[in-house]
Amino acid sequence: MKINIKYSVLIGIFLLIGQVKGQNLFKERMIQVTLHEQDTMLMNFVKTPDLFGERWDTLAQPSFWKLIMKTSPQMGVLNVASTRQVLEVRSLVEWEKLTDEAKEAYRNELRVKHGLAMDTRIFMTNGKSDFFVFEKVFPTISRGVNIFAENETDPWYAQAILMIESPASHSSYSSAGALGPFQLMKSVARNHGLRVDEQVDERKDFDKSAKASAHLLRTSCIPEAKRILNKFGIPVAGEIEYKLWFRLLVMHCYHAGAGNVDGVLTNVVKPTLGDKSIITTIWRSEYGGFKNSSQNYSQLALAALMILDDLILTKCKEIREY
Repeated sequence: MKINIKYSVLIGIFLLIGQVKGQNLFKERMIQVTLHEQDTMLMNFVKTPDLFGERWDTLAQPSFWKLIMKTSPQMGVLNVASTRQVLEVRSLVEWEKLTDEAKEAYRNELRVKHGLAMDTRIFMTNGKSDFFVFEKVFPTISRGVNIFAENETDPWYAQAILMIESPASHSSYSSAGALGPFQLMKSVARNHGLRVDEQVDERKDFDKSAKASAHLLRTSCIPEAKRILNKFGIPVAGEIEYKLWFRLLVMHCYHAGAGNVDGVLTNVVKPTLGDKSIITTIWRSEYGGFKNSSQNYSQLALAALMILDDLILTKCKEIREY
């Protein structure tokens, strides 16, 4: 019994050392906050200085998705398909009363009003505030950030993924079959240490799902993104690994798979520099399995991060640097 206690104590010490090491590794990139309504609780978030410093927040695409995320599902946003320029917000009920001919006539009016070419594609995109319930996911972000840091994985990815992957209901399956707070597919979850069978699905367990997601990013998505860029003579090391454009490329690998990201970069984007232009070009590019939903993923991430910044500023009583 004494031996078991001794070993248990040693294991506990090693785990604690690992947690402290992970936290220290990313501490300079994090902020600690206290909430207005619960000022005894400390929460950790990861800074994204490039979001505003490089003016990602001024781009039409993330601004469009931020609007969609905050718009009621009873409303729709008429927008230019290629640029996501917002033309008008209107009731979906009223829009659906129009015939197809009347809808196209209205689109023509908008083309003339905004000086657009008459063949410009105009989409009606439904509001999705019923899906993106950020108030519900906000309390879980710090927990995810801490688990990623403890597992020596950039915790920025935890908050980005949690903000965009099924925030309204982490128990819901995606159309592709992904499940849980980090929306892992069955095979991916099993490959990264989770039990998924008829009796148990550990993708529903927040902590275990977070560890699996961190492992996936650390051992696959981040190395694969570096490998792909290296093909174009774009090395990623040191601080570049924490640049927003690279993090967004890794997010594309997480969502679409490294093979599809490799395909679109190799055959369409063909980057020559490691910078913001890689991501903005991806938004206009398709190849193989990399299609519209893949293009949108980093736009959604940017929009969600803009909303997270708003939430932190409004909900938090005190913000401290480490």
